[in-house]
Amino acid sequence: MSIIILNTTIQADIHKVFDLARDIDLHQRSTSKTNEKAIAGRISGLIELNETVTWRAKHLGSYQTHTSKIVEMKKPYQFTDVMPKGRFRSFKHQHIFREEGKNTIMTDILQFESPLGIIGQLFNYFFLKNYMKRFLLKRNEMIKNAAEKNKQ
Repeated sequence: MSIIILNTTIQADIHKVFDLARDIDLHQRSTSKTNEKAIAGRISGLIELNETVTWRAKHLGSYQTHTSKIVEMKKPYQFTDVMPKGRFRSFKHQHIFREEGKNTIMTDILQFESPLGIIGQLFNYFFLKNYMKRFLLKRNEMIKNAAEKNKQ
């Protein structure tokens, strides 16, 4: 299993950052490089507890679908999504938010496992973990820019 932990400091209100992290439309803009589109479930706006979104995107040269379900949410402090359907053997993404002075610290904890046994483990080690980290960093940069641009 691979684990990625990222902390992003954002100069904005925790409620604003929390909502931007759940914003389907912002996510689609942040993933324009992979042509990621919401195609089923919640396809626009803010995703809520027990809702799903199915994404279609071009990753690693082919189009793939990935369904995420929000299984836990405590506004504005955290939410967790898991993958009930997709290419990963397992996938869990915790989004945690805490206030620190006038800043919000956004923490991502992404745990995933590829299929294909030892071949999948090697693929994770040599490529996929870094690919996923770059994907999250780009998304977090978009959230940070949106939150800091539109300060309350």
